[in-house]
Amino acid sequence: MLEAMAFWVEEPGVGALRRLPLAAPAHGEVLVRTLFTGVSRGTESTVFAGRVPEGQRALMRAPFQEGEFPGPVKYGYLNVGVVEQGPPELTGRTVFTLFPHQSVFVAPASAVVPVPEAVPPRRAVLAGVVETAVNILWDAAPLVGDRITVVGAGMVGCCVARLARGLPGTDVTLVDVEPSRRRIADALGVHVSAPESAPHDRDLVINTSGSEAGLRLALQTVVTEGVIIEASWYGDRGVSLPLGEDFHSRRLTIRSSQVGVVPPARRDRRSTTDRLALALDLLRDPAFDDLLTGESSWRTLPDMLAQLSADPGDTICHTIDWRDA
Repeated sequence: MLEAMAFWVEEPGVGALRRLPLAAPAHGEVLVRTLFTGVSRGTESTVFAGRVPEGQRALMRAPFQEGEFPGPVKYGYLNVGVVEQGPPELTGRTVFTLFPHQSVFVAPASAVVPVPEAVPPRRAVLAGVVETAVNILWDAAPLVGDRITVVGAGMVGCCVARLARGLPGTDVTLVDVEPSRRRIADALGVHVSAPESAPHDRDLVINTSGSEAGLRLALQTVVTEGVIIEASWYGDRGVSLPLGEDFHSRRLTIRSSQVGVVPPARRDRRSTTDRLALALDLLRDPAFDDLLTGESSWRTLPDMLAQLSADPGDTICHTIDWRDA
């Protein structure tokens, strides 16, 4: 019987590597050997810290999660590997799967999506994040020439900004408290601003900062009768907003966006698999390489995630190398 090495959050703030037995794939399944996984910094830090609200635990389950929040739980959803056994059309292919941090795994063949040959495997770990960005922009429905602000230059915010800039005539600004994000914004081809100098009268403001301050800034900087897309996830943190000021007189709209389902305007003709395949195709763009800001061995995962949860620093996407597992 095969064995796999997997990362588990044993309890809030404590991670460990576990060796697990693995059955051979059955008909309709694939055996995938992991090349790289990516750490979704915001969500996985929340999971690692045990801050998934009790009422959201069912909704926050990852597709191949094992265990329950707050732990022990095997969590994650950015996995790129090679199919070693499975249907002929998939065997030998590099694929993306919404699977946790694990060296080798078995999954339904329908759960893996081939990575285009032009997309390097390490870059392909961003597929789940670009898929989220696609969903946000489907919810936001920006128009040609729009002035768009994205608050929060993390993984999701940077991906949203890069995709939004492709719409003709758009003026896209990333807002972040970290001065180091200027280099990333330049690589993505968008403007960058500190919160205190963020431009006002924006046609569309998308908040991905995961902070109350970011959502308050969105309220201040969107145009009258404008729309704010709230794409952050706050875990168990409360958010207080100044809705007694000009929120009503300016007729502002706050609309949520969440990747769990395809937005209504696309739902009858686009599946989640279609959306993920689109994200992988969009990753042909080499500018996304600038979001890969760190890499380490699978052996260091427990310590690395603890450090990232305590102090993310300049990290945008940290990848885990499994090639020698």
